[in-house]
Amino acid sequence: MQDSTALVVGIDVGGTKTHLRACVGDDIVVDHVRTSRGWRPHNASHAADWLTELIHHALPVGYRPASVAVGAHACETPRQSALIRQALVARLGGHVPCHVVNDSRLLVPALGLDRGVGLVAGTGSIAVGQLPDGTAVQVGGWGAVLGDEGSAAGLVREAVRAVYAAHDRDDRPDELARLLLAAFGVVEVPALGAALEAAQEPSADWGRHGAAVFEAAATGSGIARDVIAAGGRALAGLVIRLAERGAETDDIVVAGGVVLNQPELFGALTTALATALPGTRVHALRVPPVTGAVRLARALAEGADAVAIAEAQAETEAQAEVEAQATETVPGKAATG
Repeated sequence: MQDSTALVVGIDVGGTKTHLRACVGDDIVVDHVRTSRGWRPHNASHAADWLTELIHHALPVGYRPASVAVGAHACETPRQSALIRQALVARLGGHVPCHVVNDSRLLVPALGLDRGVGLVAGTGSIAVGQLPDGTAVQVGGWGAVLGDEGSAAGLVREAVRAVYAAHDRDDRPDELARLLLAAFGVVEVPALGAALEAAQEPSADWGRHGAAVFEAAATGSGIARDVIAAGGRALAGLVIRLAERGAETDDIVVAGGVVLNQPELFGALTTALATALPGTRVHALRVPPVTGAVRLARALAEGADAVAIAEAQAETEAQAEVEAQATETVPGKAATG
């Protein structure tokens, strides 16, 4: 076994791809990217198995991590993250400290900040922040069918809605309608709804057509431009909601392929934030979010904030136990001998 006491592992499990980075000091030992296929965070045991296999596959033979920090797509609650963390610690032998959070919580540390809001708009969207006492607060991220405002999938959903409204007004189909029809492989506007409903994975299946909305806007579609502007305001609305709940919003770290690669959407976001929360600093994250996971793993290995992390983990684990016991004693659900 190699001396790997200083080897820290950060993992960013995104909706599409997963990035693992292992470092000793400032040196990157492993930089491994693969698909996120098979990631099922709502099953803690399966999620821990998936992460363990990833770690064992990516690290050099004979190396073990000194600590592991994971930011994972669809880890929506403290209870869910705590259960995955417990299972992962057990898989790694019980002696490797681990930390599991939603992937959006990697953005602020990735920029080198200790406080701020992480805002993601890619395939989906979500915003996370902290209250002054350090409590994490999360808004959005409820999937393409009900939420994910300003994301690729959300923009496509709202674009179809806008095209339907134009159809009801008996307007002639514009470039947005034509591009959406081509993208979904249907011949008339009324068939777009069925095409959306046929998606097996709405976030991915709708989101892959997001480029049609921006292409239509670039060719002069007023409807597409309105959809994009509304998407930017909706993303700003997530941050505003955090501010209303008491989160610290001085710094907003923005990530995600859609918002960072589409200036019209990013501009609508920053304009809305400047109006609603003047003085807020918006930072476009230009380093991989896994950088934040490595920073969290390094703090865990070095013992920085170890007490706070341990207390937070104990609290979430206690909450998980209480909720599990409550579920077992729901009337009509009690076990029979």
